[in-house]
Amino acid sequence: MRFCFIIGWVALSFCGAAELPDPAAPPARISTVVRADRRNGRLVRSIAVSPRPAPNAAAAGAPAAVSLDPYVRQTAERYQVDPLLVHSVIQIESNYNPLAISPKGALGLMQLMPATARRFAVRNSFNPAENIDGGVRYLKYLLTLFENQQSPERLALAAYNAGEGAVLRHGGIPPFRETTAYVDQVVNQWAAKRAAAPRPAPQAASPRIVQFFDSRGVLHIQTLYEP
Repeated sequence: MRFCFIIGWVALSFCGAAELPDPAAPPARISTVVRADRRNGRLVRSIAVSPRPAPNAAAAGAPAAVSLDPYVRQTAERYQVDPLLVHSVIQIESNYNPLAISPKGALGLMQLMPATARRFAVRNSFNPAENIDGGVRYLKYLLTLFENQQSPERLALAAYNAGEGAVLRHGGIPPFRETTAYVDQVVNQWAAKRAAAPRPAPQAASPRIVQFFDSRGVLHIQTLYEP
């Protein structure tokens, strides 16, 4: 017999993230649900989130990307990861929804699995600051793990999606449709963001001082500007 108890509605708090602006509209409510497992009859508790509908994905993601950019750049610089790569991962993982929950249980902006969150000392995956810090640290770990391999960024992204164990077992990107599609999506986003990024202004040419004596023994000094 199937049954379900709604334990209660609770409000989610972003403790410790006061310095960050609200990156996305929060969900209306979060519920804890207890259901009986069909196979063994045991009670299983899960969390369900009912987000407020956004007009469209692009409209929801763009303002949040701007508001989170300073913290993404600060965190990426701390761990020496390209901030545009971090933005690309966030966009594909959650479209900048800090309360996103995947069917597999990944949480927050960078969709951290609970085990990964614990591994990188993330106590609240719905806290944007903690989630980004843990996600970038994990990404840096994977980039370092595969730094001597061909296409280390693609391998790191595959491991971010499927786990480093799967990449090591297969000796490359696992032949999982979800993983191969994920890697291509992030890499394409990354390339687009790099192409759209403003380029630094060219630096002025540095002068070169040239000295020589002519046939009369007179010293000449010239300043040459090389392109």
